[in-house]
Amino acid sequence: MTEHLLNLERELIFLGLLDKAREIYGEFGSNSALSYIKHSYHLLSKVYHPDLNPGNEKKAKSIQQRLNRTSELIERASDEEIISLLGKTQPQEEVRTKKRILVVEDEFGLQDTLRDVFRMEGYDVRVAVDGDKGYEAFLKFKPDLLFTDVVMPGMSGIEMVRKIRQDYPRIKVIYISGFFGLRNLKKDLQEDVLRYGYPCLSKPFKISAMLELVEEYLGPDGLGVSRYA
Repeated sequence: MTEHLLNLERELIFLGLLDKAREIYGEFGSNSALSYIKHSYHLLSKVYHPDLNPGNEKKAKSIQQRLNRTSELIERASDEEIISLLGKTQPQEEVRTKKRILVVEDEFGLQDTLRDVFRMEGYDVRVAVDGDKGYEAFLKFKPDLLFTDVVMPGMSGIEMVRKIRQDYPRIKVIYISGFFGLRNLKKDLQEDVLRYGYPCLSKPFKISAMLELVEEYLGPDGLGVSRYA
């Protein structure tokens, strides 16, 4: 592999884009995977704009520089060269060392943003679109952290967490909510947060604040040291 492609592979891994591109490649083919790689950095460049991350401008600026570098590397590579990267597999040792986050969110644009940002930060991430699928994904993925919306079609985030907690009482959860006027759910959420100490983010929230909370929650001195009882 040429130095140029090695650099591109390194940047795509850092940005958390390569794993998802490989999933898309396996399911939908090369055209969809190429489109994902070529356009995802546009979204990330907005998420990590220094103006949107007050107090963390230095890191945001550093990531912006790597996003620009990735854009240049993509422009220099042919489609065939990029596709050649998709056939490689990530070493299992690297995968096993990552903290695992399951995102349960029914808003598709936010799903993509959360998945890409968490992957860029070095987490192993899975996404589910509602509470029922989130419950199934939890049993298979066994995440270190469940990051879930509250209001979703069918099973709510609170109902899903209660169902999981029957078998995994020490599950680590961060709730995200943006509902108004749903008094019963709001009351249930407040009770869950107070009783189990789960953090809660209100939409819209800053990506920098979310990452700081997750890092604290899963860090060596945080509440996420032990995954389950």
